[in-house]
Amino acid sequence: MLWQPLNVESWVSMRRGSLADVKESVEAIIGDVRKNGDAALFALTEKFDKQKLSSLQISQEAIDAAYDEVDPALVQALIEAEARISRFHELQMDKSLWLEETEPGITLGVKTTPLDRVGAYIPGGRAAYPSTVLMTTVAARVAGVPEIVLCTPPPVHPLTLVALDIAGVTEAYSIGGAQAIAALALGTETIRPVQKIVGPGNVFVTQAKMLLREYAEIDFPAGPSEIGVLADESANPAFIAADILAQAEHDPNAACVLVTTSERIAHDVGTEIEKQIASAPRREIMEKALAHSGYVIAGDLDEAIDLMNEIAPEHLSIQTFDPLATLGKIRHAGSIFIGPYTPVACGDYASGTNHVLPTAGYAKSYSALDVHHFMKRSQVQMVTRDGLDSIGDIIELLAGAEGLAAHAASVMIRRS
Repeated sequence: MLWQPLNVESWVSMRRGSLADVKESVEAIIGDVRKNGDAALFALTEKFDKQKLSSLQISQEAIDAAYDEVDPALVQALIEAEARISRFHELQMDKSLWLEETEPGITLGVKTTPLDRVGAYIPGGRAAYPSTVLMTTVAARVAGVPEIVLCTPPPVHPLTLVALDIAGVTEAYSIGGAQAIAALALGTETIRPVQKIVGPGNVFVTQAKMLLREYAEIDFPAGPSEIGVLADESANPAFIAADILAQAEHDPNAACVLVTTSERIAHDVGTEIEKQIASAPRREIMEKALAHSGYVIAGDLDEAIDLMNEIAPEHLSIQTFDPLATLGKIRHAGSIFIGPYTPVACGDYASGTNHVLPTAGYAKSYSALDVHHFMKRSQVQMVTRDGLDSIGDIIELLAGAEGLAAHAASVMIRRS
């Protein structure tokens, strides 16, 4: 049976449970990279990826040669996708500096500065993900980051090489898994450490990111793909089934959940899944993903919305009679797709929004990848003598109450 009812609480728990299972293994990999540097990267790549590398860094010659192996139509598609992703992320940019006199003699503001050096992790293995190259690195480039480092497992697909060139990546390395995250965070003889690591990956990559936050900040936990579909009686079962299968084909650990007010819709989606999966090229992967996917019947739309907010899915598809009204009640989701003609694939590739998103319920506390992940903000204050007089008594009283006499004195000396 490919389509079955789900318990939401169990589904959410299952999505987070696997990190602890690999913690010990990931800690050993991190320790190896910390101790042995490049030598560990070569050995671990041969062990896990079955690739004997002569160099960690991907050369510009290899990148240039990749264009000859990629259909020009695909190159043009990547160029057009990059333009849309750039445009959307440019809309997010804040002023580099704003200052405002909030009261006479006191001017406050914020200075926004890009990070100096960031790392992007791009999964490999079952497929090439040039779109993820664009999503992780274009946002950094738009934010103004001068050094953008990319790691991806070998062998590296020509599409990935073309995409990183179009995106403006400054360094690229053919390293995958937890060892790549360790190299980016800790540094080796070849790879200088970065300030932040972004990008999705398997449970080993995600655990490594979590364990190494002391050395390099991360975007958020981003594990196997997932979709939540919120639907009422008006929804089209064929469209829902198509979106579910699109997520299921990513990975055997992908997960899909339909929350609907209609038993008929739940049944018909199951029928459509059976129909559409019959000729799917990645059917075996889809079936494994569907084994931990399914549907929930809600008593009414408000209950359905509450359940979906509890799930906090990576991708949320709203297919209801009044989707904008439904949107207003959504509190937790990574990326939201409104109406029957907005498949999740739009955000995966070419609408311009970012497809690097928090998974496993982490959308309750993390936002989709955007330019702000690659920036930091400094608060600014500028006070005149008159301004200092207006707040000086407050500062002196509070500093005295906390027993910090030098704080009070630093104000008093200026007012004397």
